Amino acid sequence: MAKQKDPDRKLIAQNKRARHDYLILDTYECGLVLTGTEVKSLRQGRASLADGFVQIDGGEAWLHNVHIPEYAQGTWTNHSARRRRKLLMHRAEIDKLGAKSQEAAHTIVPLALYFYKGRAKIEIALAKGKKEYDKRQTLREKQDRRETDKAVSAARRRQRA
Repeated sequence: MAKQKDPDRKLIAQNKRARHDYLILDTYECGLVLTGTEVKSLRQGRASLADGFVQIDGGEAWLHNVHIPEYAQGTWTNHSARRRRKLLMHRAEIDKLGAKSQEAAHTIVPLALYFYKGRAKIEIALAKGKKEYDKRQTLREKQDRRETDKAVSAARRRQRA
């Protein structure tokens, strides 16, 4: 079933590799504390979530290693491309994520960066690392599902004719 496209949501960057490498347990939507040049750079659609991760430090959630390139028309006020950025979340969510991320093999990864009604948001996920055989199993299930859907649609076409 296709996802409904939200007209208020403008996708900037997506971390497809995270869904392949990790088993997604829970997702959260957070705001970001950004500088003016970072927002302008994001509005141009420039960002990379590839190496990003979230760390809970001193009761606050911080986003590390997300690359937002410098704004081309920026001056001396330009930002550092890989600086750590504070996430805006409720205290209960931060505490819950902090406790869960302390468990073995759990991490917090960014999945998508987007604008929602003019505000920069990031979707993060509590995730557990997959082993190589888990990745192969996931790909096999996806391929089987695709083949099944193809066979069902072919049978429906034959039935209509």
